[in-house]
Amino acid sequence: MKIGVVGTGYVGLVTGTCFAETGNQVICVDINEEKVASMRNGQIPIYEPGLEALFLRNIKEGRLSFSTSLKEALDQAEIIFLALPTPPMEDGSADLSYILGVADQIGQLMTDYKVIIDKSTVPVGTADKVHAAISKHATVAFDVVSNPEFLREGVAVEDFMKPDRVVIGVSGERAQKLMEQLYAPFVRQGNPIIFMDERSAEMTKYAANAFLATKITFMNEVANLCEKVGADVDMVRIGIGTDTRIGNRFLFPGVGYGGSCFPKDVQALAKTAIENDYSFQVLHSVMEVNERQKTILVDKIIGKYGNDLTGKHFAMWGLAFKPNTDDIREAPALYIIEKLLSLGASISAFDPEAMGNVKRFHSFPIQYGNTPMEVLKDADALIIVTEWNEFRTPNFEEIKNDLKSPVIFDGRNLFPVSEMEGKGFYYNSIGRKTVLG
Repeated sequence: MKIGVVGTGYVGLVTGTCFAETGNQVICVDINEEKVASMRNGQIPIYEPGLEALFLRNIKEGRLSFSTSLKEALDQAEIIFLALPTPPMEDGSADLSYILGVADQIGQLMTDYKVIIDKSTVPVGTADKVHAAISKHATVAFDVVSNPEFLREGVAVEDFMKPDRVVIGVSGERAQKLMEQLYAPFVRQGNPIIFMDERSAEMTKYAANAFLATKITFMNEVANLCEKVGADVDMVRIGIGTDTRIGNRFLFPGVGYGGSCFPKDVQALAKTAIENDYSFQVLHSVMEVNERQKTILVDKIIGKYGNDLTGKHFAMWGLAFKPNTDDIREAPALYIIEKLLSLGASISAFDPEAMGNVKRFHSFPIQYGNTPMEVLKDADALIIVTEWNEFRTPNFEEIKNDLKSPVIFDGRNLFPVSEMEGKGFYYNSIGRKTVLG
């Protein structure tokens, strides 16, 4: 099949590359000429495990190409995915200007039947708006489909190639048949393609992300209470996670959720509720708690050292909002850095993939190291913010020798408390007792 993907951000690039991997002819469109030229030369603009190999192979075999011309994509492809940004506006609603702007252009450029697919996460009713924007100019038949993505950064290729379900909001029979044909190679093991109306598909995406964000936030609240009552959140997590009604995923406490999806999607769904005269109170609580949770490690640090951190130097492991990505959007590390700096502290940080993005988008006066151990030199304490695998089994004796004092604040509960008790560290984690060394 011939496919166009408009937008080469995280979702667009994964979508285009994975469709090319199953034999489709894919052209990806972006207005950034420098980025397009770079991708044509085989340079992938994002870090996502497993993606680069597929990206390079499909370019080499001629199934994946890049252009700055929307017309070129429309001339070549029958199926057009819109994978454009929907950033939050000041009031929390999603900015649809990129999607509707492209829809307007599509209406002017179409010369034959197309299926226009909203792949971006968009508010309920967006498919209708896209249809209206195209209809202003279109002189040929077309269908608009809602096909939300459910990709987890760090395992996005696997999620796309082996989805647990495909959700498609569609009204036209012709479009439904094309979508069924398009996704058939990805559901050969029997996982469902779920067809529904467009508004329900749009709501499904928001409801899924909002529920997962709520589950994370609930567990963070449980962890905070565990500390106060002397319970161990690890035991509680196991105890409730074996209940099949609850499940064991998204129950790990930490320093809050971040990334490109959960923060803006929860905010946008709450805004949609307000616009429809409904107060989604759970979501307002989720957002409030998550903001507080992002800097809970700073509260712990203040509890040990006091409010004035002048002269204190901290080593930080992890900057990305989660492991296996270079994405720093709404990353808790950024909030922790900002607050520590405001209290007079200095920071040396290491992250396997995200340091470049922090340097590019933020002007923090902090130092960066080439290895996790390098940033420990002369630090008063180690702060762990992202649970990269390479942080899980460090040389604790080397950590102790490099730090000024053996102090660890662990925002991801990487190490069992029982193991830390005999190592001579002050160890303060989330929802568990503090080891005093």
